[in-house]
Order: sequence, then C-alpha cells, then structure tokens
Amino acid sequence: MSIKKQFIKTKPVCKVTFSVDAKDAAAVSVVGDFNNWSAEAGAMSKLKNGTFKVTYDLNKDTSYEFKYIIDGAFVNEPEADSYIWNDFAGAENSLLLL
Repeated sequence: MSIKKQFIKTKPVCKVTFSVDAKDAAAVSVVGDFNNWSAEAGAMSKLKNGTFKVTYDLNKDTSYEFKYIIDGAFVNEPEADSYIWNDFAGAENSLLLL
C-alpha cells in the first residue's frame, strides 16, 4: 500500500494516488471524507501486475480520514500521515494531511 502526493503549483489541489498491492483480491476501494465513504465511488482499478490504483484531486491545506476496503475488510494505510480515532467505527482511521 502506498500514497503518492503531487502538489500542483498553479492550483490549490494535490493529486493523490492511492495504491494497494492485492493480487488475490477481487475488489478494492478507498473510502473517506473525500468521497462520502462510498465504496462504489472509491472503486480502484486493477492493473495487470495485481496492484489496485486510483487518483483523486484533493484540496490542499486539508486533512482527510480514509480506509481501504479489500474484499469487504476495512484496512488502514500503513504509510498514512497519522491515525485518528473514529467513535462511529470504534476503530482508528488513516489520516491524510495535505
């Protein structure tokens, strides 16, 4: 799993690419504040090498909570900028700081 941030100098956005190496997975999504926690909206494309990937344009100077859903299981990003407790889920969420 990884996160790649590409800050755009001419716009107040950052291109964020989420990648998950899950060769045996049937479906992977990234869900969070940026897509209303929608697995459908966060569906990731599977590449030939088995990596799932999706890119979002997200606002700079903002923090976003998120998780991956890998074949129905919620998983945190090990390379997240931080983690934050979520009372609704009763677990920590990954935190992305831009």
